[in-house]
Amino acid sequence: MKLVLGISGASGIPLALRFLEKLPKEIEVFVVASKNAHVVALEESNINLKNAMKDLRPSGTFFNEQDIHASIASGSYGIHKMAIIPASMDMVAKIAHGFGGDLISRSASVMLKEKRPLLIAPREMPLSAIMLENLLKLSHSNAIIAPPMMTYYTQSKTLEAMQDFLVGKWFDSLGIENDLYPRWGMN
Repeated sequence: MKLVLGISGASGIPLALRFLEKLPKEIEVFVVASKNAHVVALEESNINLKNAMKDLRPSGTFFNEQDIHASIASGSYGIHKMAIIPASMDMVAKIAHGFGGDLISRSASVMLKEKRPLLIAPREMPLSAIMLENLLKLSHSNAIIAPPMMTYYTQSKTLEAMQDFLVGKWFDSLGIENDLYPRWGMN
């Protein structure tokens, strides 16, 4: 299976890194981080995103967001699934309105036109009517809208456990088997 992970410049980049860390090793992963993602990672979490991504997934393929001619920009390459974590509202708007001027939005556009799973984890609060309309437009185009919402029923005691819940739910939405969180009624 081939999966693209897009990391846009919204708050919450450690969630993308946790997703990358927990992604089963047999999945071939292609990662595109926006320029703003690198800035936010450094400012919010003191993370060198380029190094962190390569440390977590040495076998991954990493692209520059401006590499619009990359293999993953074409439907014929056969990417199976894509996740954008976190998804900035700027990125959401670009995708919702068909702008594909960078590799993340172009790859997302390909997923929509090819009717392949696209998970979008919007990271903003509160949401304006325009933001909600853009998310609704993407949902109508079969994108999976899955914001990082905290849970309490798993009784998570650590930030890592909460992150694992979110990543597990995202994996569930993409059809990736996992045991990252306790299932309801299976305690």
